Amino acid sequence: MFKKVLIANRGEIAVRIIRACRELGIQTVAVYSEADRDALHMQLADEAICIGPAKATDSYLNMQSILSAADVTNSQAIHPGFGFLSENSTFATMCQEMNVVFIGPDSETIEQMGNKSNARDLMIQAGVPVIPGSDGFITDTEKAKELADKLGYPVMLKAAAGGGGKGIRKVYKSEELNAAFNSAKTEAKAAFGDDRMYMEKIIEHARHIEVQLLADHYGNVIHLGERDCSLQRNNQKVIEESPSVAISEKQRKELGDIAVRAAKFVGYKNAGTIEFLLDQSGHFYFMEMNTRIQVEHPVTEMATEIDIVKEQLTIASGYKLTIKQKDVRITGHTIECRINAENPAFNFAPSPGKITYLMMPSGGNGLRVESAMFAGYVIPPYYDAMVAKIITKGADRAEAIAKMKRALGELVIEGIISNQFFQEDLLADERFVNGSYDTSFLQDTFLKEWKPRVE
Repeated sequence: MFKKVLIANRGEIAVRIIRACRELGIQTVAVYSEADRDALHMQLADEAICIGPAKATDSYLNMQSILSAADVTNSQAIHPGFGFLSENSTFATMCQEMNVVFIGPDSETIEQMGNKSNARDLMIQAGVPVIPGSDGFITDTEKAKELADKLGYPVMLKAAAGGGGKGIRKVYKSEELNAAFNSAKTEAKAAFGDDRMYMEKIIEHARHIEVQLLADHYGNVIHLGERDCSLQRNNQKVIEESPSVAISEKQRKELGDIAVRAAKFVGYKNAGTIEFLLDQSGHFYFMEMNTRIQVEHPVTEMATEIDIVKEQLTIASGYKLTIKQKDVRITGHTIECRINAENPAFNFAPSPGKITYLMMPSGGNGLRVESAMFAGYVIPPYYDAMVAKIITKGADRAEAIAKMKRALGELVIEGIISNQFFQEDLLADERFVNGSYDTSFLQDTFLKEWKPRVE
């Protein structure tokens, strides 16, 4: 097992990794920007090094600074968390060249699966069903129009190197395609340094289902069941749950088998997730693979009682998976709500600032909170708006929802505005309670009807 690990991230995921390392007896090194000088992750780590100014490109995306920090602290491995450099194949290669273990798959796999167009081609070779779309990249609007006419509207333009909802545009008619193509390319270039695009047919009224995988260096691959991530706004997940109420036990086994087959085909190692769309007729289509830990991993951890971060560290240290597929048991029902520093009443505008008072929900079985907040902490305006995740587990879905309502009712954050009340209203919606929703529900139905509360 590693003796010392550097965490190349911030916020709640950095805190989460530090805690897992501490339980395994591993020393930790936190890196932080000047804006995060008082952040919780740098306070909890055994060592902390400032790697640059507030801007992410000068700090958390600064590969040289992070690798220098690993060098001077004699860190044996780097955990990238999610976002930032977590799916950057160049960074994974640089770690390897410096003889520092990158806690994740190898750079070749990241390159293969991180490029959405390449991943699509590989999945076709693996016999995994994919969404109808382009073969390779679309280079200009003329080719985009030709393909859209062939596929039939609506279509989705996607950045080949995309993720996190960036570089994605839905196009419902040909007159919209030019502007959508150019704006998506511009956004993709700014976000990923890569403006290559591809196109897929939109599967309307679909569910977004993802399968969590663990794979070691000895060819052993298992899945930890699925998460339903269909509640999204602007392609950003809002609430996740496991198991999905939209699939049967037969479909669940089929989907898990497909995900494992796909991971084995590309020689995947460490933790990863394969995302699928489920159409109304019950057919699954591969969307993409996330070659990292995901925001919503605690949903699966609570559902299975398997610590995914510890498994990441163990696998990266060279150990074999000790968990067999037959050992994986999904019990009860688990739900996660993302708490963001944003104002839903004003188009979810960011709401950074100082937290003057904080009371987190606590107590009771089946409740978990992941956060890096504390009273007096100043939420900086430079990074993602998520400030906490609340996860509840019940014997069934109704109990998990009831526990989440209770937890949100206990949460008090003063000094900033959060999406807390928005989440409460969404949980109370009869269509959510009944499980009658899809990927279009939140954006196209709920938000159009929703009346923000006056605080």
